[in-house]
Amino acid sequence: MDYKKIILHNGKEHSLLRKHPWVFSGAIKIKDELAEGEAVEVYAADRRFLGIGHYQNSSISVRLVSFEKIELNDEFWFNKINNAYQYRKELNILNPKTNVCRLVFGEGDGLPGLIIDYYNGHVVFQAHSIAMHMNRENIVKALQKTFGAGLKSVYDKSSESLPKNYASGLKNDYLFGKGERVEVIENNCKFLIDWEKGQKTGFFVDQRDNRALLSNYSKNKIVLNTFSYTGGFSVYAALAGAKMVHSVDSSASAIELCKENVALNNINNHEGFAVDTFDFLKDKDGVYDVIVLDPPAFAKSRDVKHNAVKGYIKLNALALKKIKPGGILFTFSCSGVIDKLLFFNSVTAAAIEAGRNVKLLHYMYQPADHPVIPFFPEGEYLKGMVLWVE
Repeated sequence: MDYKKIILHNGKEHSLLRKHPWVFSGAIKIKDELAEGEAVEVYAADRRFLGIGHYQNSSISVRLVSFEKIELNDEFWFNKINNAYQYRKELNILNPKTNVCRLVFGEGDGLPGLIIDYYNGHVVFQAHSIAMHMNRENIVKALQKTFGAGLKSVYDKSSESLPKNYASGLKNDYLFGKGERVEVIENNCKFLIDWEKGQKTGFFVDQRDNRALLSNYSKNKIVLNTFSYTGGFSVYAALAGAKMVHSVDSSASAIELCKENVALNNINNHEGFAVDTFDFLKDKDGVYDVIVLDPPAFAKSRDVKHNAVKGYIKLNALALKKIKPGGILFTFSCSGVIDKLLFFNSVTAAAIEAGRNVKLLHYMYQPADHPVIPFFPEGEYLKGMVLWVE
């Protein structure tokens, strides 16, 4: 099949030759008349073929899905979805103790603009590009072929993640089957998932390994989980033998779901507080042995990076001032524009401001079902540290 063509300015092909999947609008010299979401072939100025992708009228004009000249047919979609699933099977991410994972992680799985989370047979589909949403029927067919009768439902939760001009009037709904709140297990911890009303796709699956790490530091400790959402870290800490666990989130509905998850795991050493984290910590001097700081992204674009850094310093300095001597701080950033070094420097500045000496015990990252490929380092968004506080 012949696709319409885009030709780049001279010298703008180098990133694509290194397998980076984005073409920025300023790199384009010539293009056919294109519709939003349309498949295109990309060529260098000397007419060398570079790849096939989808066009969008934005700063990222093309997201490449293949560096080979192939047809984007049913076989293409099945191979992409099935390869993503087989990768996770080979790594034993889905196993008798865990039936939830990220099934497709955008560029990391060769499908830029697509997020798919798997919840014990139920799938939440979230498109971040117009093309991926336009291909939702192809993706559902690929999921059905991959999972067979094991696929129970596919829920489209894309209305908030797509450009407003396209998403206007778009409603989240089921593309296949019907679902309701479902119970899943993660490392034998039980959680209720509400993808229809919950944030993102209903659960932050990217913290699985880091929640497990918290278990190693929770026994007989008083643990505070801030920005707790549905209580992932709280459940792990309590089941690991914490003396007491407190969950704090500004959302009352999140705290209610957190309490449901606590009850689901038969935990009786937990209390939840629907309050702002900064306000909650003000009078908590020396109360907590372990504090988890897992805030939402303080920066989603580079033009607010400076304010985000100030936010991370303020939050970490407050926690470091309040934590018990000999305490353990788990601190995270999920802002893609805040890289590992900048986050490290921000936490270092916070320790200086708090007047506390710290030792770095662990760096933390996103798990293997959120794969980072060397050709696309921007995919590494989650970073964290475990600190021992003197």
